[in-house]
Amino acid sequence: GEAPAGGRWNFDAENRAPPAGGLFLPEPLRHDPDAGTQAVLEMVARRFPDGFGGLDDFRFAVTREQAQASLAHFLEVALPRFGDDQDGMLQASPYLHHAVLSPYLNIGLLEPLEVCKAVETAWRRGGVPLNAAEGFIRQVIGWREYVRGVYWREGPAYVFRNALEARRPLPDFYWTGQTDMACLKAAIGQTLDLAYAHHIQRLMVTGNFALLAGVDPHVLHEWYLGAYADAFEWVEAPNTIGMSQYADGGLLGSKPYAASGSYINRMSDYCAGCAYDVKARSGTGACPFNRLYWDFIDRHATRFASNPRMAQSVRTLERMGEDRRQELRADAAACLAELGL
Repeated sequence: GEAPAGGRWNFDAENRAPPAGGLFLPEPLRHDPDAGTQAVLEMVARRFPDGFGGLDDFRFAVTREQAQASLAHFLEVALPRFGDDQDGMLQASPYLHHAVLSPYLNIGLLEPLEVCKAVETAWRRGGVPLNAAEGFIRQVIGWREYVRGVYWREGPAYVFRNALEARRPLPDFYWTGQTDMACLKAAIGQTLDLAYAHHIQRLMVTGNFALLAGVDPHVLHEWYLGAYADAFEWVEAPNTIGMSQYADGGLLGSKPYAASGSYINRMSDYCAGCAYDVKARSGTGACPFNRLYWDFIDRHATRFASNPRMAQSVRTLERMGEDRRQELRADAAACLAELGL
């Protein structure tokens, strides 16, 4: 009809709870390599002995039938709680209630409409909350199609956009996971092991750090493109260049997704065991996200002052005064030097 189910078009407000954890979190359906897949894995190991990541735990579907089985498994064991913790992060559970169907959608083993109809059917049968079904479907027929349109509309030069003029090289720990920042260590570590990290780990951990540190967005784009099993350029590039790094100047999204350590602390269990203090705002030992956040706002204050979603941060910065702003700049520079950047 004319009105949305549940009276609202968007249930994101119900999909931002910190993860509850637990002993019995589901995992996506595992598919052991068949003979053909094993032969390819062995070939890759021979040709690229020093390649990024590992091959020992390959578990993806490689056939249409396996992908359909993965979809059915998700609908039964994970979809009912998908909405509740879709933005959460836990060290012991890389998947939470995520579907991990994007590799199969992006390579053509599953069709987007097929998946959305299956989720809708599960909701209509009464076993799935509306916030879970709506959140999932909107990501597929809304966001996924939107970024596809941006990619084909903007053309090949889109991946080289750099509106914030970020030039720093990608930190070495993106290739090794060897860092004392617990959130980055967890997100990059599971990327090495599983070729997977969910959208908040990519946006608010690896992407957020690169944004705050001023990493060249094209270099980050190439890392994402090589790191993840679902990273086909048409879907990966707009999410990285546009949403994560704001390198298109706001064409795709209305604000840069920059945040201090408090967001990661609220949405994960990473900070409790981190070598850095998420409550400290500056100085050696303070969370690097905190030390870099206000310097990022300061560097781009002129641009962000007219952005309705960033203007409040700029006004807060201005109230700090010039002496404090100089301290923030010096502390950010010291932080980057301590990290070898």
